[in-house]
Amino acid sequence: MTVAHVTGAARGIGKAIALRLAQDGHDVAVSDLPSMSAELDVTRKEIETHGVRSVALTGDVSDPESVHRLVADTAEHLGSLDVMVANAGIAQTKALLDVTPAEYDKVHAVNGRGVFLCYTEAARQMIAQGKGGKIIGASSIAGHKGFGLLGVYSSSKFGVRALTQAAAQEWGEHGITVNAYCPGIVDTHMWVEVDRDLGAINDVGEGESMKAMAAGITLGRVSTGADVANFVSFLAGPDSDYMTGQAVLIDGGMLFV
Repeated sequence: MTVAHVTGAARGIGKAIALRLAQDGHDVAVSDLPSMSAELDVTRKEIETHGVRSVALTGDVSDPESVHRLVADTAEHLGSLDVMVANAGIAQTKALLDVTPAEYDKVHAVNGRGVFLCYTEAARQMIAQGKGGKIIGASSIAGHKGFGLLGVYSSSKFGVRALTQAAAQEWGEHGITVNAYCPGIVDTHMWVEVDRDLGAINDVGEGESMKAMAAGITLGRVSTGADVANFVSFLAGPDSDYMTGQAVLIDGGMLFV
C-alpha cells in the first residue's frame, strides 16, 4: 500500500485529487490551514469510505517547521510517504503597478516557497526510505503564459515549472520522479474569486470574466477538479514511472505549446 499526502485538500482541486488517489487504493494524508480543519475532516471521512486509511493534518506550507511536521506526521501515522502532491496555492488578481511588495511576498510564500518546502521535505523522507517516490506540484496555465492582472500569480507558477525541472534532475538517481500539473480554468472557489476580482477591475458583472475566458477553451467548457485529479492519478501511479521533469497542461485546449 502506498501513502500519499495532498496539501490544500479541504476543498477544490486538492480534495478531488485526494479522493481520486483514495479510489486508486492509496492511503491518503490530507492537510490544509487550521482555519479549514472542519472541511478537511469531511475530506478525510470521504477518503475512508474508499476502504483506505487517512489522516487530516493542519499546517502552513509556507512555514518550514510546519511542512517538516506534516511530512513526519504522515510517515508516523500511515507508515511512509510515497507520493507528495504539493497542491496548496493562492491567487491574486491585481495590476502590477498596484501590487505591494508584501502582496508579492505573500503569493510567492505559498505558491513558490510552499512548493519548494513540500518538494524538499518529501524528497528527504523518500531518500531515507530508500524506495523512490513521486513528487507532484501544482503549476498552472499561468505557468506557461503570463497573464495580465495575474502577473504575480503567473510568476509564481512559472517558478514551479523551473523547480520541478531542477528537482527531477537532482533526485532521479534516488528513483524519485518530479512532475507538475497545469490546470486552466477550473470550477472552484479560487476561480470564483478571480472572476469577482476581474469583474471589479473591468466593471463587468459576476460570471462575465470567466465566461469570456472560457470562450477560448477548445473543448467548450471549464474543467472540474476531477479532470485535474484524473491526470494526477496517472502521475502518482506506475504508468508514469518513465516521466519526470514535466509540467503538463490540463486546460481543455487553451494553450498549445
